[in-house]
Amino acid sequence: MELLDRYLQAIRRYLPNRRQDDIIAELRANMESQIEDREGELGRPLTEGEFEDLLRKMGPPVVVASRYQPQQYLIGPNLFPLYFYVLRVAMLWAFIVTVLVSAVVLPLINQSIHVVDSLSHIPGVLIQVAGWVTIVFAAIEYASTRYPQICPPLEGITRKWHPNSLPELDEETVRAGKPRSFAMAVAEIVFGSLFLGWLLLVPQYPFLIMGPGAAFVKVSPFELAPVWWTFFWWVVGLNMFQIAWKCVDLARGKWRFRNRIQHVAFKAVGLIPILVLLTARDQIYVLLKNPGANQLKYGQNVAQMNNGIHLAFTVICAIVVIQLAWDLWVMARDGYRRRGLAS
Repeated sequence: MELLDRYLQAIRRYLPNRRQDDIIAELRANMESQIEDREGELGRPLTEGEFEDLLRKMGPPVVVASRYQPQQYLIGPNLFPLYFYVLRVAMLWAFIVTVLVSAVVLPLINQSIHVVDSLSHIPGVLIQVAGWVTIVFAAIEYASTRYPQICPPLEGITRKWHPNSLPELDEETVRAGKPRSFAMAVAEIVFGSLFLGWLLLVPQYPFLIMGPGAAFVKVSPFELAPVWWTFFWWVVGLNMFQIAWKCVDLARGKWRFRNRIQHVAFKAVGLIPILVLLTARDQIYVLLKNPGANQLKYGQNVAQMNNGIHLAFTVICAIVVIQLAWDLWVMARDGYRRRGLAS
C-alpha cells in the first residue's frame, strides 16, 4: 500500500518528534482495520479510487496530525501552516534589520547611543513582530469562523487536497518544512524579486533603509568602510541565486516542498557575506571622513561602533552555524533511519 505509506509519511511531518512512531503505528493499525472491514463488505480488494476516497474522508495530513496535538483555538489547523511560515519570515527579517539599524544606523545618527544598549532592544522588537503577526492571523481565523459570509474561510489546504498530491516516499525534502500552495511558491518569487529591486536601489537612495537618518549620516563625521560594498554585492548575489533556484523549481513542478539540499545550500552560501564582514581587516566597519581633524573627538565612538558591529555579526554567524549544523544532523539521522528501514 504505497499510497498509505505516503499518507502516513506526510502526517509524520506534523507530529511531535517524541510521539511520531507511536502515533504512526496507531494510525496504520486503525486504517488497515478500516480497509479490511471495507474490503470484507465489498468482497474484493479496494480499487485505487475507493482507497483515495477513504483517505479524503480521513482528511489532509496536517488536519489529521492536529488531532494528536493540543487544540489551537486561536489559529486553526487550516491557517496555522501559513501563519507559522509568515511568522518565521517576519521574525528573521525583523532580527536582521534591527541588528543593522542598532549596530550601524543609530550610532551614526547619535554618537551618544551605545551599540550594546541599542542591541538590547532586539528581543522587544521580535516580541512585537510576533505579536502583530499573531493578532492579524487570529483576526482572520475569528472572522472566517464567526462570519463566513463576510470572510470566507481559507480552505486551500483542505478543500483542494487530494491523495495524489502526496510526496513520494523518502523524498529529499526539509523535514521541518510544510507543504506550500502554488500561490505561496509564486509569492516567494514575487516578494523576493521586489526585495531584490529594493536592495539594488539602496545605494542610490539610502533613505530606503535609513529613513530620515540618511540626512544625518550624510553630514556626520563617519562613513562606512569599503568592506560593506563587498558585503552588499554578496547579499545581492545570494538573493539572485535563491530567486533563480526557486524559479527552476516552479518550472519543474517541484514547488510543493523545499528540497533539503537546497535548504542547506541557501544557509551555507548565506554565511559568505557574514564571514566577509567578520574577516574584515582589523575589524574596521566605520571610518572617519576626516581622521586628522576628528580622531581625537570621535575616535572612541568609532572604536565602539566597530566593536558593536563585529559582536552583532558574530552572534548572527553563530546562530546560522548552529542552524546549519542542526540541519546536517537531521539529514544524517534521517539517512540512517532510511538505511535501517531498507535493511
